[in-house]
Amino acid sequence: MNFTGKKILITGSDGFVGSHLANRLREQGAEVAGVDISCGIDITDWEHVKGYKDIDFIYHLAARTFIPSTNEDPSQTYMVNLIGTLNMLELGRRNKTKKFIFPSSYVYGPPQYLPIDENHPINPSNPYNRSKALGEELCRAYYEDYGLECVVLRAFNIYGEGQRDSFLIPAILKQINDKEIELKDPEPKRDFLYVEDAVDAYMKATKYSGSGYEVFNIGLGKSFSVDEIVTKILAATGKEVKVRYLHQRRKNEIMDTVADISKAKEKLGWEPKFNLEEGLARMIAGRGSF
Repeated sequence: MNFTGKKILITGSDGFVGSHLANRLREQGAEVAGVDISCGIDITDWEHVKGYKDIDFIYHLAARTFIPSTNEDPSQTYMVNLIGTLNMLELGRRNKTKKFIFPSSYVYGPPQYLPIDENHPINPSNPYNRSKALGEELCRAYYEDYGLECVVLRAFNIYGEGQRDSFLIPAILKQINDKEIELKDPEPKRDFLYVEDAVDAYMKATKYSGSGYEVFNIGLGKSFSVDEIVTKILAATGKEVKVRYLHQRRKNEIMDTVADISKAKEKLGWEPKFNLEEGLARMIAGRGSF
């Protein structure tokens, strides 16, 4: 798709993925309106967002996402993730927006089989995942009731430059110059997707011409344990650092997740370009010397 001159609204535009997406779209000639709480724009307040007009596409990335904090403050999590989504869908409806892109997350719960495809039963297990599952239903409702075309992208674990240090890979990189790296649990495995691949999926979603409401998994299609991630990072940086595990497991921890991305390959024409080693190398280079 040619994005030149397209008017695009991105919520969470100053966040980790949002900033990468905004930069890429601007490079391709789009007119990007960034909506972010850091700029004083509250998506849960209709008065803050109702003035945006003539929007071709909406990428609704703004959300409370860090699992420990969403567990501690479920009320605020549901407020931001549901009322914010409702307001942006209503904005899309009033503007007759061509496409609404909604990044969801891991809503499947403990996997009944691997890899996990989009037909896997939904069984969210915390306020963040529940809020995303409810957000998906709001998207479906706005399509079925008002014809607002929505694409839901269920991203697995996105990583890359600019991610907060509270997430696994940045936390390891932050500690790498210390005498030891301290982590809680070596065993959980996750499917890690490099941020530029995620941006590619978001952009391809705008040109999807199938049904008016569709869900796609996006991930690498492979999983790696915490211990494997540490080993790969130490190999990439050439560092010899002691690693200490506290052997503390999170409540309701899911031990393995792998995305089946065959649907996205077939219908979106998308697949990841970067393997884990390549993504880590780019992330490490972006942080400078160690």
